[in-house]
Amino acid sequence: MTKKVLIILITGIIGIFLLTAACSIGFVAGRMLSPNTASIPTTVTENLQQLPIPDIQTPTFSEPQPTQPPQVRAPAQDVSPSDAGTPQDLQSLFDPFWQTWNILHDQFVDQPLDNEALMRGAIDGMMNSLGDKHSSYMDPDQYEQANISLDGEYEGIGAWVDTNAEYLTIVSPMLDSPAEAAGLKPGDQIIAVDGEDMTGVDGNLVIRKVMGPAGSQVTLTILRGVSEPFDVDITRAKITVPSVTGKMLDNNVAYVQLLTFGDTTANDLHNTLQDLMDQNPQGLILDLRNNGGGYLNTAIDVASEFIDNGVVMYEQFGDGSRQEFSASGRGIATDIPMVVLVNEGTASASEIVSGAIQDYGRGKLVGVTTYGKGSVQQWIPLDNNEGAVRVTVARWLTPNEHQINEVGLTPDVVVEQPTPDTTTPQDVTPAPEPTDVQLQKAIEVLLGK
Repeated sequence: MTKKVLIILITGIIGIFLLTAACSIGFVAGRMLSPNTASIPTTVTENLQQLPIPDIQTPTFSEPQPTQPPQVRAPAQDVSPSDAGTPQDLQSLFDPFWQTWNILHDQFVDQPLDNEALMRGAIDGMMNSLGDKHSSYMDPDQYEQANISLDGEYEGIGAWVDTNAEYLTIVSPMLDSPAEAAGLKPGDQIIAVDGEDMTGVDGNLVIRKVMGPAGSQVTLTILRGVSEPFDVDITRAKITVPSVTGKMLDNNVAYVQLLTFGDTTANDLHNTLQDLMDQNPQGLILDLRNNGGGYLNTAIDVASEFIDNGVVMYEQFGDGSRQEFSASGRGIATDIPMVVLVNEGTASASEIVSGAIQDYGRGKLVGVTTYGKGSVQQWIPLDNNEGAVRVTVARWLTPNEHQINEVGLTPDVVVEQPTPDTTTPQDVTPAPEPTDVQLQKAIEVLLGK
């Protein structure tokens, strides 16, 4: 067997990854990803239940002749022609791929070619062809970098971010964080870090460039809307991710703010609610603005404090099957009138809670349309240490089966929050901070004014 035959045979074995989409050679390097984002305090995350990897038998390929592409044999499992075509159809489908493969090996000016790079590029292109920004491929080096432990103290800029957009995107700055002080806003895209272009770099690795020792400085190049990019210098700090705060407002209204859905949030919320309910408030405001999400199970526990029974959300899979997540029935604030504050930084787990409260009529949503993160991803490592693929395996639906992903939740009462005026000349006394009009409207709605 010639070396060239052996190479083509080996590459043919991995052809299973190419059987679901037509790919072309010349794909860009694979994006990077991390299965451990739930432990990273700067990301919009979900603590997803582990879904079993289906036991799918792998189609095999017969040994090719030196001048012919590999011949595709029928898949070992039952596949109807409407699903994947007959073996002859499959061979015809991939004839252009193997023809291109041979052309490149025979005629491309720079030889020898890196067959692994071609294979990984093909997988990456296949994932991109799905048109789903949350499904992607990470090569082995990127997979290793993305899994570097983040145990210990978190030091950085303090912002919830979306790692799945074209660029690392700010969902919301944390309260009293360097990101907030620097004026970062939801939707800001980080297109460069310390002058290094982040185009094509996976958001999970961009995070590691943004993070750094407290007291050090990082320069972020921000793209905001259609305006020209601009640089923001931020001094990193030690970030303590907050969870729950609560207090009594005027008019005997209880106010609870959730800033994340972490390990202790459910317990912290229960204790906070207990203290407030002991004061016999006439209403409750739950503030989920700029809450970038967190653990899925925590979202169900939080919703259960306000909803006495019923489905909190559905996970809907590609085959039409569903998994239900229901309220625990142990809530202590299931009867008190309530309003939920939401904005463009309300994402993921926050949207699960808000959507359930809205659907059941437990309270009105006040603010602006939420972020719209409602899909479930699973990272599946590939054999032979060839990296991993991230696949969207399900979408979240509210109890009334409303889609969250890329849609968000529309408030019952839409109220825009004024933007502080940053154009005041230095020799002019700046205007006072604007009133929290969304909170004021929430109080009015709660009191029926």
